[in-house]
Amino acid sequence: MKPVKIGLLGLGTVGGGTVNVLKRNAKEIARRAGRDIIVTRASARNLDRERICDTQDIALTTDPFEIVNDPEIDVVLELIGGDTLAKELVLQAIENGKHVVTANKALIALHGNEIFKRASAKGVMVLFEAAVAGGIPIIKAIREGLAGNQIEWLAGIINGTGNFILTEMRDKGREFADVLAEAQALGYAEADPTFDVEGIDAAHKLTILASIAFGIPLQFDKAFTEGITKITREDVEYAEQLGYRIKHLGIARKTSKGIELRVHPTLIPERRLIANVNGVMNAVLVKGDAVGPTLYYGAGAGAEATASAVVADVVDVVRALTSDPENRVPHLAFQPEAIVDIPVLSDEEINTSYYLRLTAEDKPGVLADITRILANHQISIEAIIQKEPCEGESTLPVIMLTQLTLEKEMNAAIVEIEALSTVTGKVCRIRLESLK
Repeated sequence: MKPVKIGLLGLGTVGGGTVNVLKRNAKEIARRAGRDIIVTRASARNLDRERICDTQDIALTTDPFEIVNDPEIDVVLELIGGDTLAKELVLQAIENGKHVVTANKALIALHGNEIFKRASAKGVMVLFEAAVAGGIPIIKAIREGLAGNQIEWLAGIINGTGNFILTEMRDKGREFADVLAEAQALGYAEADPTFDVEGIDAAHKLTILASIAFGIPLQFDKAFTEGITKITREDVEYAEQLGYRIKHLGIARKTSKGIELRVHPTLIPERRLIANVNGVMNAVLVKGDAVGPTLYYGAGAGAEATASAVVADVVDVVRALTSDPENRVPHLAFQPEAIVDIPVLSDEEINTSYYLRLTAEDKPGVLADITRILANHQISIEAIIQKEPCEGESTLPVIMLTQLTLEKEMNAAIVEIEALSTVTGKVCRIRLESLK
């Protein structure tokens, strides 16, 4: 059979890694796919910059629309990122009857519903394994490997930058700002790290995972997102004393009331495997009713780690080129007509346990006032640490773990606690998950 011709949009880190993997493993990939796969054209904004891949036998252009409109191209790889130009290019490729592989989580999370509808109408595939957790085949695992299960919940460390920062804070007792500066110097974080440290990047990925797990439309706008910028070295140390690790988790859970979709710092029991995922590594824990909990671990970014997922999608496309469209694996795991718009719960409807840290004056009755407020909101205390004040200090830190309670009750209680004249500053709140 004739080779499948690939048009590559973007020759950056992932694009270059994809070229390298396709060339180095060409024979093995052809054995798996049943046909040769070759990159014949690629686009880049700057054709003169030094690359990590050999482009000698690839026709280069600065105009990506030349590639999506080229009738010789069978599959378009969208690796430029963003959700504006990328969306135009992907929709144009679909309109031209081309299959698409993308690593663009923002594109899928924000515009996936429209893209998949267009792709289904044109009978083409849009695959996006590399959009979540880099080289970890988590989308295939949920969409295909766990197809016999009802997924109950999933929780993931799906942003390497945030995980690196929290790991350094725990292992070396460093402050957030100090580690963030190092992450930027090492290239783990952008000059503007907002997407990473505020959880937006993770929320894009969680939106995709939740849709595949529960058969719901992509709904990024309903994801609750909270960053790690307020986590202190002391919080990390107190969590350790209580037997927990702090991780920045994306959590999706199916309940009788609807879907929980949330990204936030989370206390996890230190004995859990996912609590021991450190540095820039990613991991996703999935609980199915039949299989129980399963953990997927690996590199969440990097040239060839992400390229591994891109190439796997290309192989899937090539294998399916001779299949009838209706017999292919659905984009979001469930048949399009079976996607159900289950409500996504607001953050105030979520029921979790909490870690609370506050600073209070060293006076009799202060702790009683705080516990009274919590009791008035039906919040029970699981554990408490009350430190002695340092010499010359009149305030002391109070750390509490609570039992399960509604977020709206916790919000109201915190407002009242912060209004006490004996409490100084804001209450630090971190959600707690047992992940059972």
